[in-house]
Amino acid sequence: MTTSGHSPAASAAPKIAFDFDNGNFIRDLITTNGGGGFPPAEAIAPGDTTIYTWITLLFQMSWFDALAPYHPTAVGVYSRIERRPAAESATNRNKNIAGLHASYQVVKAVFEERAPVMRMAMTAFGLDADDESEDPTTPVGIGNIAGKAVVAARLDDGMNHLGDLGRTYNGRPYADYTGYQPVNTAYELVDPSRWQPALGPHQRRVGGGPGDKGVFTVQQFVTPQLRLVKPITFKDPGEFELAAPEHLNHTDAAYQRSVDEVLRASAALTDEQKVKAEFFEHSPVSLTWAPRAAALAHDLDLDGWAHLFVTTALARFDNLIAVWHQKHAHDAVRPFSAIKHVYGSAPVTAWGGPGKGTVTDLPADEWTSYLPEGNHPEYPSAFTTLCAAQAQAARRLLGDDVLDWTHAFPAGSAQTEPGLVPAGDLKLTWETWTAFENDCADSRVWAGVAFKETVERSIPFGARFGDLAYEFVQRHIKGDVQH
Repeated sequence: MTTSGHSPAASAAPKIAFDFDNGNFIRDLITTNGGGGFPPAEAIAPGDTTIYTWITLLFQMSWFDALAPYHPTAVGVYSRIERRPAAESATNRNKNIAGLHASYQVVKAVFEERAPVMRMAMTAFGLDADDESEDPTTPVGIGNIAGKAVVAARLDDGMNHLGDLGRTYNGRPYADYTGYQPVNTAYELVDPSRWQPALGPHQRRVGGGPGDKGVFTVQQFVTPQLRLVKPITFKDPGEFELAAPEHLNHTDAAYQRSVDEVLRASAALTDEQKVKAEFFEHSPVSLTWAPRAAALAHDLDLDGWAHLFVTTALARFDNLIAVWHQKHAHDAVRPFSAIKHVYGSAPVTAWGGPGKGTVTDLPADEWTSYLPEGNHPEYPSAFTTLCAAQAQAARRLLGDDVLDWTHAFPAGSAQTEPGLVPAGDLKLTWETWTAFENDCADSRVWAGVAFKETVERSIPFGARFGDLAYEFVQRHIKGDVQH
């Protein structure tokens, strides 16, 4: 079996035990089930879903490319490394080493704040994080080549990770360079059909929590340039049709109907709905752990894990490019603006705020969504399409609808109403991907951040990108691509 001179066997005994021969670095080291509840504050906040989706694609694409030379037929997407002898795949050792080194190359380039953590972890596993070998006959070299190739291909793809697009000095990573400006301001709703940035309290801690009291911030459309990012499975996001959101035209009767649907959902919130709303809002939880659950349910091998993760990541990524194209085109209003436009200061029945439950005398202009308003236009629903794209990709790859995922939430563990919600220990279970994507869609209405008709239209829109991702990855697994 071929390994690098900087392999676990050649180093001091690892401080953290990991079975390179039989283990699975994706299952055992990269992803976790979290043990229930919500994770502590992360470097990626819930509102950074577009950035999280871009970063995870790079990671998971690097895993696929790093493992491809050890597969009987697969070829990498961004690196075409000569296939290794079958004997080198007798165990998972070479694949695990290659995958971890590929991951480290990505983290150093696009997730710098996590690089010291991964460096320490690699040392603890007995790997040499400083080994920059690019020998295509060793797992270290293969991993380094794969990781660097993915970074080279995507670093200038339009996402503006370096923050240098449109400016020469003092780069602003992921900043808008398109010149988008909202029609409405946080203080005046000029066009009730169009998106209005929300005015909200400053939150110092990533993922929410106490901020600077008395300090308020105005939203900006997060990464509007995403619509211009280079996709992988198609050429032009404009080729995907989506009907205009007539239900959000303030001159149409459907506008008030849409508002009333959100208010009814707000008034009827249950503990389970509140927890689900928060759960789906947290991308690192709901979007990453779902494929993990499916991989465990189907007892996939290491190649299967890599193939499932890259397929779902690609589905989410290309989906968001098309979604952002539509969001920019329609620039649609969020519920908080529409409710105030329709009812002014008249009393409505709705959730009255943390600990207050449902109240009947809430002035409409004091209504707020259960979760913070989305920092981008409403139509289509991004989270709904993400869940639908991922679900369809997984169904196609796995050949069934089985998810088999249960996630536990201790009493009082919710973040909007800590100590109160849920009133008792709660377990959420999704037997199928269909149940998962339907809950994901409904959760946006429960959260008060999207309209019912929007999420209903968003499921089929997102699903088509699951199909495209599956077909793209399968061609690379089978080696049916031009070399």
